[in-house]
Amino acid sequence: METLAETSYPPEGQLLDVDGVQVHAVVMGEGPDIVLIHGTSSNTRDMTFSLAPRLAENYRVIVFDRPGLGYTDPISETGATLVQQAELLEKAAVQLGADKPIVAGHSYGGSVALAWAVYHPDNISALVLIAAASNPWTTPLDTYYKITSSAVGSALVVPLITAFATNSHIDDAMADIFAPQPTTDGYAKNVGAALTLRRESMRANALQRANLLDEIIALEPRYGEISVPTEIVHGTDDGTVNFDTNAVQVSRQIDGAVLTRLEGVGHMPHHVAQDEVVAAIDRAATRAGLR
Repeated sequence: METLAETSYPPEGQLLDVDGVQVHAVVMGEGPDIVLIHGTSSNTRDMTFSLAPRLAENYRVIVFDRPGLGYTDPISETGATLVQQAELLEKAAVQLGADKPIVAGHSYGGSVALAWAVYHPDNISALVLIAAASNPWTTPLDTYYKITSSAVGSALVVPLITAFATNSHIDDAMADIFAPQPTTDGYAKNVGAALTLRRESMRANALQRANLLDEIIALEPRYGEISVPTEIVHGTDDGTVNFDTNAVQVSRQIDGAVLTRLEGVGHMPHHVAQDEVVAAIDRAATRAGLR
């Protein structure tokens, strides 16, 4: 299955060497630089499906695979931290000539974008958070991640999932992520979910998700240090990353942050409410003096 996944969904872009780590980057368009960072269980194809090509009409768009996912190497056996991921992707962006890009992240990628803004404030022009996890929550870690992030689960359960996961399981997972909207036509076929079902990617993904809450608890007190123009786009019916806990809270924690409230929208606004996401990015660019 792993070989088939890589044959069916090869790298879309170039493979960079960043301090000995392979980083997969897709670059398209001309204009102000914007970096797009995908969320949990994903890869560059989530962004290149439709958002990146649309933005490429006015921006130079750089889409990265996060460590351990897609075709970027894992960088830690215990799960790459938000800070480590931000540092790696910031260095990769500089290598591509983007030393002060707009940084936009979806879901977990939004958490990485926040770490970038906190730890690399001189290497970012504006921040865009799309359904981003930003503040501590009280719900327990999903059983799936509890199992797959454990030593036993990593050794015994992950290979079974890799070997026996079916298309119907993938379709059901997609439906849950997009709800209450339907999965965007063509998305499941093109996003390359099978890449995340490779053993190495499943382990990296599970550890990152299991560690996320503690990392958010450590990062959240520093949001007041963020001074770049910040736009937040979040659906009120997001069942994955709660609107009030995250979007509303972080809009109060970052001075001058602008919150776009998407009534009735779930966790995938960059697909189902793309006009509003693009408008937020354009505002961020204008506020940063890039347009």
